Amino acid sequence: MRSKGYVQVYTGNGKGKTTAALGLALRASCANFRVFMGQFMKGQDYSELEAVRLLPDFRIEQFGDVCFVKGEPSETDKIKAGEGLSRMKEVLSSGEYDIVIFDEINTALYFGLVSVKEALETLEMKPDKTEVIFTGRYAPDEIIERADLVTEMKEIKHYYNAGVPARTGIEN
Repeated sequence: MRSKGYVQVYTGNGKGKTTAALGLALRASCANFRVFMGQFMKGQDYSELEAVRLLPDFRIEQFGDVCFVKGEPSETDKIKAGEGLSRMKEVLSSGEYDIVIFDEINTALYFGLVSVKEALETLEMKPDKTEVIFTGRYAPDEIIERADLVTEMKEIKHYYNAGVPARTGIEN
């Protein structure tokens, strides 16, 4: 077991933020770490939801509707994100998990579904040995400053722009 857990941020406009977090979750699970992923702004049936069947110490919960926020967030979007942050505070402060992933939290912050202040306060609850990952576009400067590791995914080229829809097992 590690002696110290760090705060990692995966942000940027390129593909791969959630995928990177899932890769870390797989690696950690294979090392017998307990992993919890909370997905903000997501309620879709993503392929990674099947991971809980395959990895005994991996949990995922979703805190969103079927669609990401488009335009102005609805009251339901705000409520679900607030409930999600409350749940993530419980998970993080419990010390039960070695890795806690806040998937799409940066995007939720960008849309004002939860406040940056609340997110920073949540990070203060992190047990010393717990690794925390924040994913999503538009990571606020305050979160970047607080993080120990920040990776920006930069889109150079994407087949989505040529009309290729999200593919099961690759983007979904």
